[in-house]
Amino acid sequence: MTVFLAMVLDALVGEPRWLWSKLPHPAVLMGRLIAVLDDRLNHGAFRRLKGAIVITVLVLGAIAVGAVLSAALGWVGQVIVAAILLAQKSLVQHVQAVADALRLSLGDGRRAVGLIVGRDTGQMKGSDVSRSAIESAAENLSDGVTAPIFWLITFGLPGLFVYKIVNTADSMIGYKTKRHLEFGWAAAKLDDLLNWVPARLTALIIWALSNGASWTQIAQDAKRHRSPNAGWPEAAMAYRLNIALSGPRRYDGVLTADSFVNPMGREILTPADIDKCTTILWQTWAVMLLAAGALGFFWC
Repeated sequence: MTVFLAMVLDALVGEPRWLWSKLPHPAVLMGRLIAVLDDRLNHGAFRRLKGAIVITVLVLGAIAVGAVLSAALGWVGQVIVAAILLAQKSLVQHVQAVADALRLSLGDGRRAVGLIVGRDTGQMKGSDVSRSAIESAAENLSDGVTAPIFWLITFGLPGLFVYKIVNTADSMIGYKTKRHLEFGWAAAKLDDLLNWVPARLTALIIWALSNGASWTQIAQDAKRHRSPNAGWPEAAMAYRLNIALSGPRRYDGVLTADSFVNPMGREILTPADIDKCTTILWQTWAVMLLAAGALGFFWC
């Protein structure tokens, strides 16, 4: 029942500011370690090999930390540690904050969505802000909730720690930039592998809760996305809300040529669409909670 209780604790408590203002969050510590390794090793020759060695060492370290904590902590401690590395409540709060800010003004909405996406926000219209928030919600539902739960169920705390360190590494060095194309290659590939099942599972749950959406169409549109995994939850969310997601966006002043997911869907989006999205986040979480509870019951 560790997973079930961890999910409930995360949903109730989230990430309390009073605690993480005094102590570094484990994800922050992971990020600091990766930043140090990036600074010291990402130069000269054999960058791809160095990056592969780094991610191998990080994975082995994560397995060791997870195994030690599993052996040292009782079930209460394991629940707390697992809950800290889940992100359901914080995800909903960050996404809902965009809708609340956008209702105040476009500028407030741009600033709020800028906290959760990496694209340019200065020229965004209201629909762009809402679309960006919903896309981030769908992708992070898979990355920050489904995937950690999946690997926690599969391999316990070691599996959870491995996923989190790989996902953190991908978010920091897994970019196809001049600096990280080679050094971050292994992190990006391993993150794609670890998210393959969770991304499709997330889409499957969203689809199962919808009325009339075509799984075949979701699967086809998921392949329009530049990411091998993010397209799945985004496509499912797009069809569930009957809206167009993805599409062109600006990074560092450059407009991309990304295809729309559900291109026939509604393109004018409002904060109300973000509200509906957060409801879907909780509905999807509830399905996973029931599944975790059922698995815990039968395994006990």
